[in-house]
Amino acid sequence: MMQLVHGGDWAGYRAQYGQDALDFSANVSPLGLPEGVAKAITAALATADRYPDPLCRALRAKLAVHETVPAAHILCGNGAADLIFRLVWAAKPRTALLPAPTFAEYAAALKTAGCTIRRHFLRESEDFAVTEAFISAVDEHTDMVFLCQPNNPTGQLTPLALVEAVLHRCEACGALLVVDECFLDFLPQSEALSAKKLLASPNLIILKAFTKLYGMAGVRLGYCLCSNTALLDKMQAAGQPWAVSSLAQAAGLAALDESAYVARVQILIAQQRPILRDGLRALGLRVLDGSANYLLFQAPETLGDALRQRGIVLRSCGNYPGLDDTWYRAAVRTRRENDALLAALREVLA
Repeated sequence: MMQLVHGGDWAGYRAQYGQDALDFSANVSPLGLPEGVAKAITAALATADRYPDPLCRALRAKLAVHETVPAAHILCGNGAADLIFRLVWAAKPRTALLPAPTFAEYAAALKTAGCTIRRHFLRESEDFAVTEAFISAVDEHTDMVFLCQPNNPTGQLTPLALVEAVLHRCEACGALLVVDECFLDFLPQSEALSAKKLLASPNLIILKAFTKLYGMAGVRLGYCLCSNTALLDKMQAAGQPWAVSSLAQAAGLAALDESAYVARVQILIAQQRPILRDGLRALGLRVLDGSANYLLFQAPETLGDALRQRGIVLRSCGNYPGLDDTWYRAAVRTRRENDALLAALREVLA
């Protein structure tokens, strides 16, 4: 059977234990699917007998207003992962540069295209921050560079000035820079941190998703922003035409009206992240000062299995290049859920 590399395997846990776990392994909104989105999906069932719009015209028009970019610079996909694969198949990079650790799907997509992957290992002594050393790792042999903002699993933000410097280096070397902002909107200051203001460069592609922020992981909906319309056309042609279902398109249209929901999520994460971080540190664990809706921390290798038997699932990070089995990632959830995690940790680590 295929070895799963991501968190969120609720089905595997249910098959093993016959019940659901308290899942900290998937970094989705702890508030669940917004009511307005659920109603929109239900209403869209009436047209489920029709093929979905392969161009996502209504959704792209609404996203254009939401993101303040032209609709022609937007491509929707079956989650951000779909767009990562489409991008790689469209651009056909020979050599790509990744920070390490970072999201596994970049390397997975690049491998399917036979691309040589170079990893720039981030330093543990610098809390795995992306620094100016990453700029010099981009050379004339580099065709594509991935940068996760904030990085997964570290939660570290790269200053926009440094992102811009990496982009300029990519332009000079003829490389594409892919900035993954799928977790950025959990931060109230996301607009100021976004690379959108750099989109005039045809070398920049920004990835975004509805999955995490709106608790829509099962719906599968993502999009990318890029001023290089020829590249977007190639990405569109690199996969099936009906990648985004009519239900997902309806969900996206409704989600863009959920500004009050987004504010609640942002407030919750801002309040609960430091509480969970301090609670983990009080147990003697090393915790990185991340900015995302998840925390990376170090603990005994046996912790994951011990918690799993108690009905709690973390994301073990041993399969991330640059990390080992002592590193874990935990999503920031509600106060009640976070307290349950800390109580179980006190029991296991006693």
